[in-house]
Amino acid sequence: MNKELSKRYQLYNSLFLNLYYQESNHVGHLLPLLKRYAREEIAAEKNPTEIINSFWEANASIIGKSKIDFMFHVIQYVERQIVLFDSLEDSISPQELSDQEVSSIKDIFTKFDSQGHQADLMDKLNQFKVRIVLTAHPTQFYRPPVLNIISRLRKQIAKNKLEEIDLLLHQLGLTSLVNAKNPTPIEEAKNIIHICRYAYYDAMGDFYYSLQKQYPQLDNPALVSLGFWPCGDRDGNPFVTYQTTREVIDQLRMTLMKCYYNELKTLISKLTFKEIESSLQALLGKLYQAMFHADQRVDYSEILETLQSAEKTLIEKYESLYLTDLQKLMAKVKVFKNHFASLDIRQDHSGHVQTVEYLLQKAGLITETISELSEEAQIELLTQGSVPIPKELDGDPIVNDTIQNIAQLGALQQANGEAGCHRYIISNSEDIFSVLYVLGLMRWITQKEELSFDIIPLFETMQGMAACQEIMDRLLGIEAYKAHVDRRQKRQTMMLGFSDGTKDGGYLKANWEIFRSKEKLTAVCRKHEIAAIFFDGRGGPPARGGGKTHNFYAALGPGISHEEIQMTIQGQTITSTYGTPEKFKFNAEQMITSGLKGSIRQEEARLSAEERALLEELSELSYQKYTELKHQPQFLPYLEQMTTLKYYAQAHIGSRPNKRNADKKLTLKDLRAISYVGSWSQLKQNIPGYFGIGSAISRLKGRGKMDEIRKLYTSSAFFRTLIDNSMMSLTKCFFELTSYMKANEEFREFWIYLYEEYLLSKSMILELTGYSILMEKEEITRNSIQIREDIVLPLILIQNYALQQIQSNSDPENKELYEKLVIRSLYGNINASRNSA
Repeated sequence: MNKELSKRYQLYNSLFLNLYYQESNHVGHLLPLLKRYAREEIAAEKNPTEIINSFWEANASIIGKSKIDFMFHVIQYVERQIVLFDSLEDSISPQELSDQEVSSIKDIFTKFDSQGHQADLMDKLNQFKVRIVLTAHPTQFYRPPVLNIISRLRKQIAKNKLEEIDLLLHQLGLTSLVNAKNPTPIEEAKNIIHICRYAYYDAMGDFYYSLQKQYPQLDNPALVSLGFWPCGDRDGNPFVTYQTTREVIDQLRMTLMKCYYNELKTLISKLTFKEIESSLQALLGKLYQAMFHADQRVDYSEILETLQSAEKTLIEKYESLYLTDLQKLMAKVKVFKNHFASLDIRQDHSGHVQTVEYLLQKAGLITETISELSEEAQIELLTQGSVPIPKELDGDPIVNDTIQNIAQLGALQQANGEAGCHRYIISNSEDIFSVLYVLGLMRWITQKEELSFDIIPLFETMQGMAACQEIMDRLLGIEAYKAHVDRRQKRQTMMLGFSDGTKDGGYLKANWEIFRSKEKLTAVCRKHEIAAIFFDGRGGPPARGGGKTHNFYAALGPGISHEEIQMTIQGQTITSTYGTPEKFKFNAEQMITSGLKGSIRQEEARLSAEERALLEELSELSYQKYTELKHQPQFLPYLEQMTTLKYYAQAHIGSRPNKRNADKKLTLKDLRAISYVGSWSQLKQNIPGYFGIGSAISRLKGRGKMDEIRKLYTSSAFFRTLIDNSMMSLTKCFFELTSYMKANEEFREFWIYLYEEYLLSKSMILELTGYSILMEKEEITRNSIQIREDIVLPLILIQNYALQQIQSNSDPENKELYEKLVIRSLYGNINASRNSA
């Protein structure tokens, strides 16, 4: 498959490079030469400035334009080469692109048939749920017109239609890939809704229909569902307001009505039968109004009843003609109901503190801060008391919006159903009041005791995870809160943040602490006789909980609840992992099978006391090394001065600011995990994805424990997945590119410090696994990475050239142009990695 993919890329790329675009003659012809020259010169330890200048001098007469113009045109070509390769990979069956053992639900039932697990598996399948939560985090920037080109290109490549491919490549070359300005939250939401409409609607509905046909006992429309964060997640994004939240609720529902309308219209052209046609036409008219007018709604129960009546008549009187088409639409209505995707509300705990204090000040219950009240008094007031809400709000914008948004939650549920919006997530949860403040605000503002919302703490720092067991035990010990959870089907959802956890504690420590936190939280919930539901805040790369995620869910063991799999997907992961109907069905099924395997093989995944002790040692040693890194005096200055960190905010990728507290001095705590991880990725150093692992293994090797670590790698699927994912981060490193930093007096020693840990981590992992190269057993993924890194080489060379000019200030007149080069190069580099941030 790799050789075939590479050959097809070379064929279509040759077509692309021979196209002439406005003012870019010869760039396509020179691009392969630049790439080859760059590889040779980097190997000869030349820096980006030397390489670009010498290539320019040798080819200036052919190029016929300024050096800076030439570099911009190179970036434009490389961006589109990446789109071409993405389309090629997307045209191939996901099964053919997988290095991992691929299991279908049918495989699981077949494998465990002889072991008497059939009934248990069917029960599990009817109860199990996978929730894929789409976020608007700024690592996905293609506009809908570009997504449409990519979709058409993928289809033509699958058919090998050269003329159509050539035409689409030309169109792609003339179409802007990037936003001219930062998208608004609603624009971000519409981009994701576009993918829901054109990929997930058919994929999810058809997937559930096919499972029902295969397993008639299946009755679980929520087996795979969508969550949605754009315009609901206001943590650190002042542009998300209660108005945009309301608008996206309507957008989700109205887009779904368009999907129902279009499918029903096609169906009516087939069901031209007297006793069916009129009722379907009446429903079609209602859907038409509902898809254009926010105040015109059709409840899913009415849609389903109409379709079920038509189904009965079709079977009894019309020989079941086109019954499959009708049942596929019914399956979609059962899955999506009124809402398409369930909107989550998220806000940082600090925003709730401000809001509670504002209301208590207005009520005359405190003078300045909540600390004036004892903990007991706070709990009583939040769970039992009432506080008046001012008719005229004159607080901070966050305070006003929090009050107005909570006030409209009932209306949001009325519009899209309770399933359409029923979760409130609190970032930076580090004590019981993170949850109780939201409970109190909901009680005071809605004046209701029985709340139809799940309140979800997000534990994302080392401090939060260390305290999570005590927090939840105390919360569930409060009678009023326990009564609330009991009314919510005795289920408590808790979110764990891989991104900020890794930023805070390093890769190995964060993943081990999240594993242990899940064990502790499961034990607490079992003690209080409720179900623990875990919601994982994952990003694209291993450093943010990404990578081969389904392997983690099959390796949890008996100490962690297996009720559901819930996780965020964002940025390129939305398109690269779930962006086509085929990919969505394949990867969703892998998540389901991981859950089924995990429930059956719990004992196999159980860690022994010795294995736990070894993981604890590795985790602690890795944490010590990562903490040492964070305390290096050059750490933050290096990020600010030598990486692309400060340019993320200027890239017009997302609506959210680059860091919390944007007006303050840079601190690691305020820095967004996306820009933090992404900046290391742009530099091809990928520090958050492995740093500390090499030192930890080396230290234990020095104590004679290497054989124990090898045994752990063999026996523990959890540890093996951690190491395998870190190999992906290491594989994407290219320290040779930035070796020019050794000439920088301020950062020379720091660069060497980073490079040495990279070399040590690579060496230790190869010794541990017995591999001769990284990702030795993942040839397909490894080769895909190599092709992508080869494509993007001219782009990252130009990016580092521009960074060098800015850092040296050798050409101040063109500083603004160099900064634009850095910003433009961000886009292609992000997409080439497919899971860089």
